[in-house]
Amino acid sequence: MPIQQEIHEHSRPIKIWADEIEPQALRQLRNIADLAIVHHHVAAMPDAHLGIGATVGSVLATREAIIPAAVGVDIGCGMIAARLSLTANELDEASLKKVFDQINRDVPVGRGQHRESEARVRAAQPFEPGLKRLTDKHPALLKAFGKFSNWIFQIGTLGSGNHFIEVCLDEAARVWVMLHSGSRGIGNAIGTYFISLARQDMEAFQANLPDKDLAYFPEGTPHFADYVEAVDWAQRYAARNREEMLTLVLAALRRHLPPFEVTTEAVNCHHNYVAREHHFGADVWVTRKGAIRAGAGELGIVPGSMGTRSYIVRGLGNPESFESSAHGAGRRMSRTEARKRFNADDMVAQTQGVVCRKDKDVVDEIPGAYKDIDTVMANQRDLTEVLHTLKQVVCVKG
Repeated sequence: MPIQQEIHEHSRPIKIWADEIEPQALRQLRNIADLAIVHHHVAAMPDAHLGIGATVGSVLATREAIIPAAVGVDIGCGMIAARLSLTANELDEASLKKVFDQINRDVPVGRGQHRESEARVRAAQPFEPGLKRLTDKHPALLKAFGKFSNWIFQIGTLGSGNHFIEVCLDEAARVWVMLHSGSRGIGNAIGTYFISLARQDMEAFQANLPDKDLAYFPEGTPHFADYVEAVDWAQRYAARNREEMLTLVLAALRRHLPPFEVTTEAVNCHHNYVAREHHFGADVWVTRKGAIRAGAGELGIVPGSMGTRSYIVRGLGNPESFESSAHGAGRRMSRTEARKRFNADDMVAQTQGVVCRKDKDVVDEIPGAYKDIDTVMANQRDLTEVLHTLKQVVCVKG
């Protein structure tokens, strides 16, 4: 499938893989395309929609600069999935309900965190030296963190919003575990702190920006190296958070399902992050805001909503997307609008066959609030190939 839209009326072209894109999101893409630091073009994935500063589902390459708000505050948010030796024949409704309840007991959701334990402290040990370096340079970060020790006990926790844990079946009726989360409260604090610093720097430099949320750190300025160190820390923390949760979820399944093995190495990929890469003849900083890396042969995860299919994919390495792909279905309406348009009965109807919460408090995550995942996948056939199609039978929402 070729690029759906290509716009050349700005300083840099905008290449869009979506059939339709909301006017506000398109305006954000236009603002980014006019920034002098942007390299070659701006790419918008099939799930693109309105974000803060930068469009969710956008990929931008910047020369000698990074835009913290484009990376966002859920730094390192992403997915992990693993296939098990179990099949659908070894599951029943009663055991799945027990699994749902056990996961809710073992993995804190929302604002919840683990109680103090040696396991959490051990998991945190590799991260402590880097965090101390950052807070020594930026004492104000301590205030941003609130209770400084919380980050230790948030390793292995889900968070809120669209974060989830699922047990799924693939096209061959094999069981998978899949989950979605990021760097939790500490990533939010780091992102918020450096976004504020970038705005202050742009004001001091008297930079003329189309949107204050596009404030950036140029290489060589006082805060650039510290931000790179901080965002790398948060991205590694987010990946570890997912690994810890996967361990907890597998233990929960083992309490209520027949014995099993993990038959594939876990696919663990960010979709809110920045990385140093080489594209179109230059070494640049690539920010994927709601997009995954899809280099040739690289595995990734593209989830749907809590009542629709998800996909394990292999990247095709398309240079036009900066070797990227959509990160999911993408919202087609805000949470506020979803609550107005849908109710608990709609939730029951749209999540048939899934053991999950179906009350009014999760209506903002109803499948109808999201874009059609199959349209998203059709629009990016030149970005990824589908290896496995998953459908959830259990879904725990944050």
